[in-house]
Amino acid sequence: MTDGPTRVRGGADRGPRERPPAPEPLPRPVADTHCHLDIADPPEDWLGVDDALAASAAVGVPRIVQIGCDLPGARWAVETASRYEQLVAGVALHPNEAPRLLETGQLDDALAEIDRLAADDVVRAVGETGLDHFRTGPDGRAVQEESFRAHIELAKRHGKALVIHDRDAHEDVLRVLADAGAPDRVVFHCFSGDHEMARYCTERGWWLSFAGTVTFKNAAGLRGALAVTPLDRVLVETDAPYLTPTPFRGRPNASYLVPLTVRAMAEVLGADLEELCRAIDATTETAFGGPW
Repeated sequence: MTDGPTRVRGGADRGPRERPPAPEPLPRPVADTHCHLDIADPPEDWLGVDDALAASAAVGVPRIVQIGCDLPGARWAVETASRYEQLVAGVALHPNEAPRLLETGQLDDALAEIDRLAADDVVRAVGETGLDHFRTGPDGRAVQEESFRAHIELAKRHGKALVIHDRDAHEDVLRVLADAGAPDRVVFHCFSGDHEMARYCTERGWWLSFAGTVTFKNAAGLRGALAVTPLDRVLVETDAPYLTPTPFRGRPNASYLVPLTVRAMAEVLGADLEELCRAIDATTETAFGGPW
């Protein structure tokens, strides 16, 4: 199952698509806490697991959390993490999957399979789950919330981190977490809130994972959120093959580009680069349940 992607996305209309060059390696290793190695964008551009791991390790990113966000992706994440010691898995139904699965009468069975997969030792997270008010309209929001609540309970039952997808839904995500009761470990994937939300989350002991978006020119508010986030609550991710950091925005992303984001984060935080890497590495293990 590791010989090809589970999903492909077209990208021919997005300008230059050649892979960016490798950046300067980091002084200490960090992990990419959210990656989709199974998605090719565009179809002919799948990097492959072996090449992706070799490229990232060469620049100081030797470990990856592989996120599966539909049933094929979740199965792939578990099987691939079982084969590669550099990987651990997260499994879930993406918020935008829930309305589709409800329409086809498959939601309950799909959640049951995520429950089964989450019990595997290579799985460190239930997610990405949450709410997405950008791609799903009002008619689909009730089932998104139902799915989110089900994933929260799975994370609690299995003792795994809850990895949250929150797109244009900050207030509702926080409301559901407060009402359902958050698990012990909560990670906001590709954090997109402001400094007030960052303070709210970190005061509750949750972790904020920053992606290449923090390097974008129009992301001053996000950099403000990072600036008030304690080092022991900071994670870094790619969300590859998406969200490629500046100056390569629009080209295919991969874990080997994490150093670009980490260096930008160090500038925002006014932190020594090596100190930030050390903090991110330790925080990753705390958030995801230990070393791997």
